[in-house]
Amino acid sequence: MEYLVMLPGPTNVPERVMRAMITPMINHRSDDFVELYQDAVEKTQKVFKSSGEAVLLSASGTGAVEASVINIVKPGDKVIIPTNGEFSGRLAQMLEWAGAKVIKLESTPGTNVTFDQVKEAFDNNKDVKAFYCVWNETSTGTMIKYLDKIKDLTARNDAFYVVDGVSIVGGEDLEMDKWGIDVAMTGAQKAFAAPPGISPIVVNERAKKYMNANPPKTMYFNLSRYFHYYEEAKHTPFTPALPLLYAYREAMNVILEEGLDNRIRRHRVCSQALYSGLSELGLTPFAKEDARSTVVVALNYLQGLEDKTFRNTLADKFRVLVAGGFGNLKGKVFRVGCMGEVQKYHVMRTISSIGSTLEMMGYKTKQMEALKVAEDKLKQL
Repeated sequence: MEYLVMLPGPTNVPERVMRAMITPMINHRSDDFVELYQDAVEKTQKVFKSSGEAVLLSASGTGAVEASVINIVKPGDKVIIPTNGEFSGRLAQMLEWAGAKVIKLESTPGTNVTFDQVKEAFDNNKDVKAFYCVWNETSTGTMIKYLDKIKDLTARNDAFYVVDGVSIVGGEDLEMDKWGIDVAMTGAQKAFAAPPGISPIVVNERAKKYMNANPPKTMYFNLSRYFHYYEEAKHTPFTPALPLLYAYREAMNVILEEGLDNRIRRHRVCSQALYSGLSELGLTPFAKEDARSTVVVALNYLQGLEDKTFRNTLADKFRVLVAGGFGNLKGKVFRVGCMGEVQKYHVMRTISSIGSTLEMMGYKTKQMEALKVAEDKLKQL
């Protein structure tokens, strides 16, 4: 029996997307490749709702994030970034390594800094070069909910606005052009429900112009090289992961066939059902209510519940995979992915399996009530 992959990535991949990888090898300098890559690029722009240029990097999401840093940030640049977990912390470290004067707006894990705190940071730093943020902090199950307001701050001095959307693009509403975002990226293995290995980064015309005029001293993640190769021949400067590109394009087809609005609504409804059902089992969400993510549900462990034993039992007995906690949260929380192909079956089986696992480990749960609460939420689908 296959695993039900309820991780915050990689996620379950539709069979048609997996089959797309079983394609005879082609020349990556051929017309066949041009057709494949251009189609995938144009569909990516639709998902990001951007007229900017999309580069499909053969890399993990971290590669796309790092590319955004080394192509924009120069030594001495002031950069504002909210931090509240592992991935925002990593991004802040990347910025520091690039030589930036990093202004970290720190909040405790499970919460977000407020928009007013971000505004205050801009008020106190008139010469800020860029604002970076991790839209969805996967390690804590929190999500920033004021992305549409940031352009009012970056517009003051034309600061760049960069969004790490690795674990959320395709699962929540992104209006890249409308919200004034200069650069955004994601990972294919998250809400796109594709195999890992392709990470799109979308760059608007203003940021592209800057990158072309100020190329970084690096080879593989030099985005200007990708822009020039695409303009000249619709190629990539380096050999791409061809089978993964076929799968990625098919995942784009799946997304656009469903419709972005329908897909986002499905994610939101399934998220509500998971939060409600798992809470009915006696588990409490880690993130504060006003900061909770719709694609990663982080839950506190019950008193005495041992992380590895719980997750191994869930995997071995019920074939359901969930993730543990990071760093200081290791052993304190577990995380359920609510992204990609998630629907009623995934939600109900996950709640039932977690309830049964808890019962096997000596905890009394209201499993039937939990399933009923979740099913009521899922009627919105």
